[in-house]
Amino acid sequence: MAVETELKLRIAPEQLARLKRHALIKTHAVTRPVTRRLHNIYYDTPKLELHRSEMALRLRHVGRQWLQTLKGGGSVQAGMHQRYEWEVPVHGPALDFSVLTEAAEWDEHLPQSLRKKLRPVFVTDFSRTSRMLDFQGAQIELCIDHGEISTEQHSIPICELELELKSGEPQQLFELALAILEIVPFELEVVSKAEQGFRLLSGYTEHPVKNSAPLFARTDALADVLKTLIWSCLQNFQNNLHVMMGRGAIGGDDAEYLHQMRVALRRLRVVLRMAEKFCADEQLSILSKDISALCVALGRSREWDVFIAQTVQPMCKRMAGHAGLQALLAASERRRAACYTALRGEAEARELQRLLLRFAIWMNGDYWHQESWQQAEPVPYARDFATRHLHKLATRFAQSGQQLHNVDAARLHVLRIVAKKLRYSAEFFASLYDKQKTKSFLAALSEVQEVLGQINDVATAHRLLDELVEDAALFALQLSAQKEEAVALVRGWIAHDLSHQFTVLHKTIQRFDKQTAFWEK
Repeated sequence: MAVETELKLRIAPEQLARLKRHALIKTHAVTRPVTRRLHNIYYDTPKLELHRSEMALRLRHVGRQWLQTLKGGGSVQAGMHQRYEWEVPVHGPALDFSVLTEAAEWDEHLPQSLRKKLRPVFVTDFSRTSRMLDFQGAQIELCIDHGEISTEQHSIPICELELELKSGEPQQLFELALAILEIVPFELEVVSKAEQGFRLLSGYTEHPVKNSAPLFARTDALADVLKTLIWSCLQNFQNNLHVMMGRGAIGGDDAEYLHQMRVALRRLRVVLRMAEKFCADEQLSILSKDISALCVALGRSREWDVFIAQTVQPMCKRMAGHAGLQALLAASERRRAACYTALRGEAEARELQRLLLRFAIWMNGDYWHQESWQQAEPVPYARDFATRHLHKLATRFAQSGQQLHNVDAARLHVLRIVAKKLRYSAEFFASLYDKQKTKSFLAALSEVQEVLGQINDVATAHRLLDELVEDAALFALQLSAQKEEAVALVRGWIAHDLSHQFTVLHKTIQRFDKQTAFWEK
């Protein structure tokens, strides 16, 4: 069994020639490029039982040779795929289990009961130009794959780079990718060719992906837990980034993709602050600031999404035909479109990939060595840390929520931020405690956070409305009378909504106060 470590980069076909000519490749190449055609037949049962168990079986034809390969397990981190691989040569274009060299492992992952049901499900057919590079002392095979994935009914193109680590450290894969990004734009690919084939086969459609916390054991080391959480947040950000950046017109799905990206970043900021408590690091500080800046940039688009969906569109529906409200909606949509266009620009897209690569380099660097953490202070087990951390946040939340009848905007802002930190932290460490108590606590806290978010949306709506009023170019001047009426109507709508939300907030706080701290014995 071998462990395959490779970084996949999706690239536009028109960028390939520029990359091939660049001095970076020529400088580090230690072999001449070799081009081969790779024809791969993937097999599974009619119920796709292998795919459901995260395994893939293929028969590859390259030159005069046929190779039978079983892959599975491992992980995907910022486009780096690590998988177990069992491969044997066979005599022809048919599966052959009589020649297995690691029969016990094949039997474990591909039992006899499944082998009888295997059938071809899709094909990948592409040309691969490969050469070996010596980069920072690491031996890395650079492959350029260009072709297609096809089922009996559908096909999709393939154009990607694969950087496979033959010797060296994973960090060096990301360093090489960062150097390539200075030459040509690309996108870190989190989906393997096999997974793309199964998606094509099943008619899979993209959808916004919500965050989910990994499961942990009580005695897991804190450094390992935080590292896993950071990868989880980055993965969720990438899953939504891939679709949001590639879409054309702005619609409802775009707003949800963007929302999930922002949630992933907010959760990431919470984990990074936890890491900083134990071991300060200059690169960590820089990355944290970059994440904060990105949250602000994404926030502008999100603000217009919410303002349009929760205020302007409902009012236009209720008062259909009101010229002033229609003009207000059109002006708001233009503002939102400008924000999305800025996010999807080529420079911005490349900067997002650069940020992910910098994170991956840091995550594979010296910071996470246990010696670094021990120099700061003794590192507790994950549950010990979680208990103390959750207690502190819960105490801060209780203090911030006192005297709500005298609350002002600043106090509400503090309460909302602490509520987010408490909720995300509780979700991160929920698997370390009683499931039912944790579920009840999180449900009550989520209600509080939801109402606090809606109250903040009201304040944001006032600010966005002021921006529209002040910017005459975005509002039809010939509708001055209707415009003034529309603005007055919106302000009245917002004020009524705010009064209602304060009433709901008091009730949700009271329900939350009845919850027990699930981390206490």
